Amino acid sequence: MNARELMTAHPATITGTDTVVQAAQIMRTRDVGMLPVVASHTDPRLIGILTDRDIVVRFVAPGYGSSALVREHMTREPIVTVAATDSEREIGDKMTRFQVRRLPVVDSDGRVIGVVAQADLALSIGPKNPLLVEQVLESISRPGA
Repeated sequence: MNARELMTAHPATITGTDTVVQAAQIMRTRDVGMLPVVASHTDPRLIGILTDRDIVVRFVAPGYGSSALVREHMTREPIVTVAATDSEREIGDKMTRFQVRRLPVVDSDGRVIGVVAQADLALSIGPKNPLLVEQVLESISRPGA
């Protein structure tokens, strides 16, 4: 399987000029833990990501107000992505190497076309390749350096 077969297509996105509160509301409504941050609502080029952990650590814990913008709290670099044609092994390797649970899928112009999550691997790949899923889960669950 490749990323196109595993991904959630047309994921919810946010822009850098939207508020973190708006992002959190989208995450709650969509039941997701990561939003790709795009250049604008009409230009889906990936410029960052915002995770539920980013919101807690970079926004809530320091006590920022509700008008804080996504661009002030998002992760800019490194943004780890995959292409639609990347294999399940390549996806697993990137999740393992960078200890991430979700990867934006981008086209050749850097536009967001989907997201592959750890759960997508587990549900789609697990029955035929449980070792890959186990390796990814174990490695991304280790405490970071």
